[in-house]
Amino acid sequence: MHAYKRIRLLLCIWIGLIATQFYGQEKKIAHKKGEVYAYWGWNRAVYGRSSVHFTGDNYNFTLHSVKADDKPLNFNFHDYLNPGRVTIPQTNYRIGYFFKDNWALSLGVDHMKYVVRPGQWVKATGEINVPGYENAIQDGQYIYLDDNFLHLEHTDGLNYLNLDLEYYHNFLEAGFFKFNGIAGGGVGLVIPKTNSTLMGNPRHDKFHLAGWGIDAKIGAELLFWKLFFLRTELKEGLIALPDIRTTSNKSDKASQTILFLQWNYTFGFSWHF
Repeated sequence: MHAYKRIRLLLCIWIGLIATQFYGQEKKIAHKKGEVYAYWGWNRAVYGRSSVHFTGDNYNFTLHSVKADDKPLNFNFHDYLNPGRVTIPQTNYRIGYFFKDNWALSLGVDHMKYVVRPGQWVKATGEINVPGYENAIQDGQYIYLDDNFLHLEHTDGLNYLNLDLEYYHNFLEAGFFKFNGIAGGGVGLVIPKTNSTLMGNPRHDKFHLAGWGIDAKIGAELLFWKLFFLRTELKEGLIALPDIRTTSNKSDKASQTILFLQWNYTFGFSWHF
């Protein structure tokens, strides 16, 4: 699906989810105006195939329909709960403010990880004039990706800094307990730390503003005593990266567009000033 059609679809889903809330028989308060929340948690992500375009002083080529995966860590207390290592897993953190009943603006970081799958055959177009790699691709033919030619990952990470508009709807309230639904979406900047080795060049591996993103999400929240909550969200989005640094040479760049589906599971606190 064309990238811009996908953006329109995401926006239609988001607007449709929010609009349905106005047709309820009564307004139920999930969160009151003036509340603030903060959460921390983790994610898993699935990525669509992406074409990656590489340019440099002696090459200009594209790898088509490249497969990629996330990079989760098996749960252990050392990596997930040690304050000095809590950013090692795929994490999410966010703060939000309810500017009116049930409506919030939030700012957060989705720290995803993206790894081009090694050992796959992909179609390649373009040309390479780098000594030793002149015959690495034949225009229009399939090539085998291995670390001798290319290793590409955004693992520290695919950092999506985003501002979201969120609507909350209370479905159930019983004593100290509330069950709330969430619909929202937003836009943001993508600041990856890309780990890339390309045709033997030294990697760059520094944080770099590489592009932007757009997202839509739905979720559910269990709120206890109007203070502590457990939350899960399903988030779909598009990330456009027109300016990826691939080597220590500033003229070496890559670009790609990534479709992602992310599942977040978080915990946090909400309080009222």
